[in-house]
Amino acid sequence: MDRREFLTARKKATEKKAAAPSARTNTGLQLYTGPWTGNEIVHLLKRTMFGAKPADVNYFMGKTMIETVDELLNPTAPLPNPPVKEYDGVTGATTPDNDVAAGATWINSVSTDGTIQARRRASLKKWWIGCQLNQDRSIREKMTLFWHNHFATETVDISSANMIYNHVNLLRTNCLGNFKQLVRSVTLDAAMLIYLNGRFNTLTAPDENYARELQELFTLGKENNPNYTEADVKAAARVLTGWQVNFNTAPFPSYFTLSRHDKNNKQFSSFFNNTIITGRNSATAGTEELDDLLNMIFNKQVEVSRFIAKKLYRFFVYSEIDATTETNVIEPLALELRLNNWDIKIALERLLKSEHFYDVLNQGAQIKSPLDHIIAVCREWNIVFPNSITEYADAYGMWNYILAAAANAGQNLGDPPNVAGWPAYYQTPQYYELWVNTDTLPKRNQFTDIMIGNGYTRNGKKIWIDAVEFTKTLPNPSDPNQLINDVLAIIFQIDLTQASRDQLKKDFLLSGQDQDYYWTNAWNAYLFNPTTANFNIINPRLRGLYKYFMNLAEYQLA
Repeated sequence: MDRREFLTARKKATEKKAAAPSARTNTGLQLYTGPWTGNEIVHLLKRTMFGAKPADVNYFMGKTMIETVDELLNPTAPLPNPPVKEYDGVTGATTPDNDVAAGATWINSVSTDGTIQARRRASLKKWWIGCQLNQDRSIREKMTLFWHNHFATETVDISSANMIYNHVNLLRTNCLGNFKQLVRSVTLDAAMLIYLNGRFNTLTAPDENYARELQELFTLGKENNPNYTEADVKAAARVLTGWQVNFNTAPFPSYFTLSRHDKNNKQFSSFFNNTIITGRNSATAGTEELDDLLNMIFNKQVEVSRFIAKKLYRFFVYSEIDATTETNVIEPLALELRLNNWDIKIALERLLKSEHFYDVLNQGAQIKSPLDHIIAVCREWNIVFPNSITEYADAYGMWNYILAAAANAGQNLGDPPNVAGWPAYYQTPQYYELWVNTDTLPKRNQFTDIMIGNGYTRNGKKIWIDAVEFTKTLPNPSDPNQLINDVLAIIFQIDLTQASRDQLKKDFLLSGQDQDYYWTNAWNAYLFNPTTANFNIINPRLRGLYKYFMNLAEYQLA
């Protein structure tokens, strides 16, 4: 399958669902009261988690839509254990990290050694993949990725793995909280102060990087007319002067130095009602002026709320926002943010319980990101990884393979291409289509071919899709029709025709025969007597069928 075939299949799938030509869909944020079946649960889980793991689908089948969304939005599981030292003793490890015991966490260990920090950064990226693979039944990991793309940073530019961990932990622990407070915390976060040069922003040499991105990428956006001005960027930079980073003491906090701060008044443009932020000459000047700045920005309530509402919408629902969606979804969602003091969880609750979210037009309408695709492969097909406690070195090695697969397909976790994040989340008009091209699409297929084939082996341990064990988890795998339907219900959001299903059954499960009992007898024979011979009858059929499924264009949609 090449990219042209893929996009053609996506277009046909969209056209098949098309609504009236005047609007893509007329649904809004009214509470969804339609069918609550496995189909709707799979749709919700694919958007709010990394894939719809069969065990998670079965778990939520016993709950209502409201109960399911409430549980996803209220994580109760503890935060993931921090990353550990798993890197000494590996090939190329010529600089030992002697301050940290093997298997212990390094997050509070101070080191200025560049080689050690590079290996800690690699450890953190592997660990982050492990967090996604082992996520709890909540939206927390997906929201952590959302904020990572929103407040984009790059690990190489920050250098300190300890500060990167603190940054990721900040995003994860506050992912469903107050947006304004999160912006404040990120502004003073050591990793961000390094990444956008805030630590170099002084009275005598103001640096505008963060001041610009604070307005353009983090709060207001570029679509407003009128909008903030270059003079506003310069004034905001002056407000933010004086902040530095403590590199010598864990947990590596930021701190304010009054002598480096611009103590003069800061004048803003008519866009901000000609606000003047009073310069201060006290130890609390940094935080007081920052609060004044954020109050001024967030007083542009309509602009800020529309901006973040659209970011949430494009991440969780659909890339294109037409006039009807603007009226029926974006405006009331933005109002929800304003009325609830920038509470992200309340806005998400309204969105994820809405008619619009479950509209058939919004199901299977996204091209999966590389992380969505690759992590979902592992979770939905029940790939088993080494134990992260007792076999941590092997677990991290496997996670590194998954990390590399996603990076090769265009999404390097921890290292988006720049401060704007990954273009597929914002670049009009292509959006999600940027995830697939003649280079990245074959790499996706190569990954799934490997996983359903011989898998990936490291130190005598292997990760792969065990087709037979996966099939055993299905409700009635001896029935070839139900087997195909049950698998497709998990991995696809676009229906295959009955004719296609029948042909696939015949080609793979029945080995060209016409009667269903050819599969039923083979499967039951293996269950009754699991010999190598019986295994070798059913395993190639299942692997062939599952490989074919994963190579279809529809498999790239969520």
